[in-house]
Amino acid sequence: MLHVLNHPLITHKLTIMRDKNTGTKDFRELLYEISMLMAYEITRDLPLEDVEIETPLCKMTGQIISGKKLAVVPILRAGLGMADGFLKIAPAAKVGHIGLYRDHETAKPVLYYYKMPEDISERLVVVTDPMLATGGSASDAVSMLKQNGCKQIKLMCLVGAPEGIAVMNEQHPDVDIYIAAVDSHLNERKYIVPGLGDAGDRIFGTL
Repeated sequence: MLHVLNHPLITHKLTIMRDKNTGTKDFRELLYEISMLMAYEITRDLPLEDVEIETPLCKMTGQIISGKKLAVVPILRAGLGMADGFLKIAPAAKVGHIGLYRDHETAKPVLYYYKMPEDISERLVVVTDPMLATGGSASDAVSMLKQNGCKQIKLMCLVGAPEGIAVMNEQHPDVDIYIAAVDSHLNERKYIVPGLGDAGDRIFGTL
């Protein structure tokens, strides 16, 4: 299922990120802030359990998160920019890494790194990647996690194209997609339009 998180704060910050005149420092900080806001929504359905506590005035029954184990898995390298924001909200989450790059001739993803926590299959896994373009990298990453025994996976992206969303819905209909904006289309180079350029280059200043 697709969840478009078009909260005014997210939309405002994303518009500034899209501007070609926004520098690396501001781009990175805005991505971090948007990721925190999105993490708040992604974790909305975490289960709660009752706990007895005592306030300065009296005893009461409160609620805490019911032992839900989390993991965030950025698709390298751009996904790192969203993982940090998620970890600010859920600092106890473990972190895995999937290294994929897009072959510029075939536009297909190529794996170069894969490292997960030992108990990854027991966790709710949030895969992060700012751009959902062709859907190839996200779909491959989710497939690897499923092969690793993961049963609860969510995908957190910043901007997506209809083409990539369709691929994910077709190949992984059980994975919820959380996204800040759905853009128009992919151009002939498989870049999202209007998009925001190459997210990795803009995060790390490697333009």
